[in-house]
Amino acid sequence: MERNAAILEIRDKANQIATQVTAIHRLAPGLADAPTQNELMKALFELTKQVEVVKKHLLKLEKRDDSALV
Repeated sequence: MERNAAILEIRDKANQIATQVTAIHRLAPGLADAPTQNELMKALFELTKQVEVVKKHLLKLEKRDDSALV
C-alpha cells in the first residue's frame, strides 16, 4: 500500500474511533452512577487525546518534504 493510501485509511479509522467515542460519551449519563461516569469521562478524554495525536502525526507526515532523502 502506498503511503498516501495508508494515511487516508488510517485517518478514516481514526475518525471512526472519534465518532464511536462521541457516541459513548452521549450514553454515559444513562449509567446514573457518578463515580463510574467520572472515570468513563476521563478514559474517553484520554482516548480522544490519543486519536488526535495519531491525526496530528499523519498531518505532519503529509506535509513533510522527503525530496532531500532521495
